Amino acid sequence: MNDDIDFILDTTKEAMDKAIKHLEKQLTNIRAGKASPAMLGSVMVDYYGSQTPLNQVANVNTPDGRTITVQPWEKSMLQEIERGIMYANLGFNPMNNGESIIINVPPLTEERRRELAKQAKAEAEEAKIGIRNARKEANNDIKKLEDVSEDLKSNAEIDVQQMTDKYVKKVDDIFTTKENEIMTV
Repeated sequence: MNDDIDFILDTTKEAMDKAIKHLEKQLTNIRAGKASPAMLGSVMVDYYGSQTPLNQVANVNTPDGRTITVQPWEKSMLQEIERGIMYANLGFNPMNNGESIIINVPPLTEERRRELAKQAKAEAEEAKIGIRNARKEANNDIKKLEDVSEDLKSNAEIDVQQMTDKYVKKVDDIFTTKENEIMTV
């Protein structure tokens, strides 16, 4: 096949892979009943005047499915970490025992589960939009090609469509898995 078409297909695949990776990253921030260190991924802490991610100033662990422990590397950071968790507005109530911070993750209500499933669906839709935009860009690039026969162009467009269908199905599968995870009590 033509080098230009191969380049367009590779670039399109990369863009679609990025959409999937972004979706997976966004979905890890949506909690699904079980405690996980990723729940505190968005927490920033004031570390000597600069905003620093929590995982760079403390160990974050989950001893069981309902508890998150935050063990700061410097005891002086306990108040700042507590403040950072409160500011992140994640709905958690951190408890400081002088050594570490303990967070009890409350079980999700049915209503909250539905909200989280809706949020996950919105993220999945964003990923699909990214994938479709990559398809549109690829098809436009293919149409602009000169020195390429119409047959090759139409075959390349078919390849792009098949790739799009494959990635959209992947998004649906990822969403379905996350939705089941969220809705399982």
